[in-house]
Amino acid sequence: MVDLTQLNSPDAPVVFETAAAANGSLIGFATLNAPKSLNALNFAMIKLLEPQLLAWAEDSNIAMVIIKGAGEKAFCAGGDVVSLHNAMKSGEPADLIEDFFTQEYRLDHLIHCYDKPILVWGNGIVMGGGLGLMAGASHRVVTETSRIAMPELTIGLYPDVGGSYFLHKMPDHVGEFLGLTAASINCDDALFVSLADHFVKADKYDTLIAQLVAIKWGKTAALNHEKLSNLLTELDNTSGRMPQGNVKANLATIQRLGEFSALADKVAYILNLETDDTWLTRAQKSLKHGCPLSCALVERQLANSKGKSLGQCFQMELGMSVRCGEVGEFQEGVRALLIDKDGAPNWQFKSIAELPDELVESFFTPRWTADTHPLKQLTQG
Repeated sequence: MVDLTQLNSPDAPVVFETAAAANGSLIGFATLNAPKSLNALNFAMIKLLEPQLLAWAEDSNIAMVIIKGAGEKAFCAGGDVVSLHNAMKSGEPADLIEDFFTQEYRLDHLIHCYDKPILVWGNGIVMGGGLGLMAGASHRVVTETSRIAMPELTIGLYPDVGGSYFLHKMPDHVGEFLGLTAASINCDDALFVSLADHFVKADKYDTLIAQLVAIKWGKTAALNHEKLSNLLTELDNTSGRMPQGNVKANLATIQRLGEFSALADKVAYILNLETDDTWLTRAQKSLKHGCPLSCALVERQLANSKGKSLGQCFQMELGMSVRCGEVGEFQEGVRALLIDKDGAPNWQFKSIAELPDELVESFFTPRWTADTHPLKQLTQG
């Protein structure tokens, strides 16, 4: 077992520790510590993570950082949208919602632009806000239990946390399909769609840590990135065969989305697929019961973010997310899925045809000037 030095309370929302490596360098550990809620990312976690990551970035003794979740079930099952629902219900959502998403996106952006290696141990469920933490890490590790999704369609939201940026990095139309259907993917899929870098069997975690502390870390970030990549490649090679994914197997079907220009036609195509593939059937079901406004937001989000920088994507998403807090579908989606749990959201707009163009457009109308934007500092990336 590796000796860990505790930096804060073991009951804190994020537990911070360090381990000393062979040559005295330190490895920083950040553990999301809410296993009962599957480590759902809440405000307290975000407020702890950002300053600690910044401190470690400046600490010359820290060679690399590991972010993981407590327990075996999940890295992070999403953002704490229940708190946001309560704020929306109170009738004064703007401040809390703007604050939450501003700080969440700032944290995600920091991870994307971090100079030192960050390893995210993406074991178990990685959804929504959890994917926001994982997507930007330099070394994203999945295991045979990883289940990754952007399920925002089910709650009247859209694939945020940088989805506008990383969905474009997937094979043609795959990001659009995942956004429209909330389909979950496994470790094999995650590597295929560029959401993960390495596959390591879950039971090799202790081996991984033992080998990390045996490394003689250098003083340059580039060298340490290389050392970590080499170790993970070795573990990847000894982890055996991955469970087979679904995206690659259905790629031709997914890419036929490109034959349709109208959103309604794309949705009809997916819903009318005749298939006995369980994964596709589940995707059809999610789309059928999902929020029509969310479908329109996914399509427009991807169109509007093409060619945008990472920072510009987060800036656009903040405006979209604050608007989601005002319109009502987000509140209703969270109520149906997570509050009353009746699974029967009563969407204001029952179909794509009912959506007013000006409503969809309102999500992309600038709320701030360049000087007043809460994320104006996100110019890098």
